[in-house]
Amino acid sequence: MADDSTPPTAQLSQTTLNDAVSSSDSLRAEFSDRVPIRSILSRPDGGAGLAGNRVRVGGWVKTGRKADKDAFAFLELNDGSCPGNLQVIVEADKADLGQLVPTGTCVAVDGVLKLPPAGTKQKVELRVEKVVHVGPVDPAKYPLPKTRLTLEFLRDFVHLRPRTNTISAVARIRNALAYATHTFFQKHGFLYVHTPIITTSDCEGAGEMFQVTTLISEAERLEKDLIKNPPPTESDLEAARLVVKEKGDFVSQLKSAKASKQEIGASVAELKKAKENLAKLEERSKLKPGIPQKDGKIDYTQDFFARQAFLTVSGQLQVESFVCSLSSVYTFGPTFRAENSHTSRHLAEFWMVEPEIAFAELEDDMKCAEAYVRFLCQWLLDNCYDDMEFMADKFDKGCINRLKLVSSTPFERITYTKAVELLEEAVKNGKVFENKVEWGIDLASEHERYLTEVMFQKPVIVYNYPKGIKAFYMRLNDDGKTVAAMDVLVPKVGELIGGSQREERYDVIQSRIQEMGLPTEPYEWYLDLRRYGTVKHSGFGLGFERMILFATGIDNIRDVIPFPRYPGRADL
Repeated sequence: MADDSTPPTAQLSQTTLNDAVSSSDSLRAEFSDRVPIRSILSRPDGGAGLAGNRVRVGGWVKTGRKADKDAFAFLELNDGSCPGNLQVIVEADKADLGQLVPTGTCVAVDGVLKLPPAGTKQKVELRVEKVVHVGPVDPAKYPLPKTRLTLEFLRDFVHLRPRTNTISAVARIRNALAYATHTFFQKHGFLYVHTPIITTSDCEGAGEMFQVTTLISEAERLEKDLIKNPPPTESDLEAARLVVKEKGDFVSQLKSAKASKQEIGASVAELKKAKENLAKLEERSKLKPGIPQKDGKIDYTQDFFARQAFLTVSGQLQVESFVCSLSSVYTFGPTFRAENSHTSRHLAEFWMVEPEIAFAELEDDMKCAEAYVRFLCQWLLDNCYDDMEFMADKFDKGCINRLKLVSSTPFERITYTKAVELLEEAVKNGKVFENKVEWGIDLASEHERYLTEVMFQKPVIVYNYPKGIKAFYMRLNDDGKTVAAMDVLVPKVGELIGGSQREERYDVIQSRIQEMGLPTEPYEWYLDLRRYGTVKHSGFGLGFERMILFATGIDNIRDVIPFPRYPGRADL
């Protein structure tokens, strides 16, 4: 930061500063005194038309170097608003250049936008008139040097990795897809419903759920308390009982002697205190260290919610209670799965987009899913092209063409049975899969990608799956073997969306719950939706991180969520 030692001639007067602010009002961020770098660089002319404007910019130094015998420094400044960096030129009389040039330094500066010399790649650069803020960095300790870093390395610095080009681009793409999601569903008359994160229902029936409990912390607290204040001994209890007996006998004696009401009242009060003290001692004597049990099992009636509770694996069941009165709804929030998986496609915490449509059958569901995915792809092409170009350059040369293909091409639709037949035919013709192909299997990622990338070369919707591999709430088809389920498969990722027409028939869904060995009690409220005014309805879930994988071409799902949670890791 410029200090009192800066020559007066190098400082802008207050009048000049005011002029600088007023001339850049149209560019300035609404809730800040700076001009976002995107406002400068994302113009069709790359910012050249703004030459002569005074602006204040702030950001973090990507690269910095001194030049002309330390007379000035070049800084590549990025504020996260876009992938591009603004070149900033600072003369030595404006600040300590040694403090400005290290990668990671935060600076805010006032200056004039200028056209750079002919032949340079920049369309515009900033000549600094005043340095107004410096957040210094010790280059010897800063963990993110300007050398190329692997995404795996960056996972050890989740709090700093948004400063890298890749993670900041992913953040902007993720933001755009979230905005597009709300735009799509709001545009089509859906209501956004916040479903609970804590649930007592297992939507998937897989049992891979994180339990929410206070029993462990309460047990630890009790154990410490019992060590500090041991429970009463049997002799303590006997002494307290003796006091109660003595007090009781004395009250009886007073009554027999026809003592005054005042005397009897005072003795009764002492007897009451003695009884209360005994009750407390007896209650405390029952306290035992450890988690409370009843009939040899954990006693969940002593837990916070007086029953078992979990982090949700899906908001679908709960949002169905709203679709059965509001007709078109969606939920978009975090979901959790305690699956001890270390693959590049699994997280313990991830986000799901789950719309639900009343008076809708499987065909309507497939139409909505296709329209939504195509809308997302077009949105990125229209609003995030610069970040997509970065992804195409650094990670997946085909990512932009893939978005164009999906946004403009009708999806293929085939039954599960047909998909298996096509895969079996491929095996006969020499294709080797790691997972066996036969009717009844849950299609593996390699099968899904073969269908989309090789066989049809576009997204494919597979529908009417075997009931044995799908959830209890999916509508049973007339053949008794399949359910009205559908998956949207896309190149690069495989399954992007899973959905179904929900089973609206009370007797059928009750049988399905029993058939799958699930307890009925936690689903009684869900059955009520079928008992009282049942309606045909359909919905689906889109794994939000998978959509980002599909769009960007990044390989590992841990790199497309801000704070990845997976086995052994829950940083911050």
